[in-house]
Amino acid sequence: MVLLAGMASFGLVRYQFKLRGFLMSIVVAGMMFPVFSTIIPVYRMQNKMGITGTDSLFLNLLCVILPQIAGNLSFAIVVLTGYIKSLPIELEEAAYMEGSNAFQTFFKVVVPMTKPSFATVAIFSFLWSYNDLFTQMFFLRNKKYWAITRLMQMLTSKEGTNYGLMAATVSLVVIPVIIVYIFLQKYIIKGMTAGAVKG
Repeated sequence: MVLLAGMASFGLVRYQFKLRGFLMSIVVAGMMFPVFSTIIPVYRMQNKMGITGTDSLFLNLLCVILPQIAGNLSFAIVVLTGYIKSLPIELEEAAYMEGSNAFQTFFKVVVPMTKPSFATVAIFSFLWSYNDLFTQMFFLRNKKYWAITRLMQMLTSKEGTNYGLMAATVSLVVIPVIIVYIFLQKYIIKGMTAGAVKG
């Protein structure tokens, strides 16, 4: 999702084409539709594709991953577009003069300079996807493929008074989030302070 959003943002910012404004409006409009309003059409579409309710681990993962990508893509594009706009275009022009194509310029010039923004988008998307109980309950029908958040929800309803078991489960849920934050902490701080001071 971060890779798709980055390339889309780079294209929308640096290239001039006829439907550019219209596409940007669609991206912004995509943030206005909650997942609850699109879940039925998405489920019917994936059911026709044959990727829901199967015994395949890959297809079960895919049927949850695709809605998460679609749901978080608009937010990621809006954030990355604003950040890429602030980059000096002279660096990209210098890369073109050295013989780089669009993909080389994106991966070797733009991505290294936008690491804080990419890290911020990645963390928000990870947290939203990780905590999205609604999508997991809707698409993961096979009990052996349930995610840990759904198992925790079942545990809450069945073992509400077993505080030791609840504490152990919460620890398991929180550990991946803490690990991600520790590794990306320096980029988060940079992303939050970028553009705060001029001059």
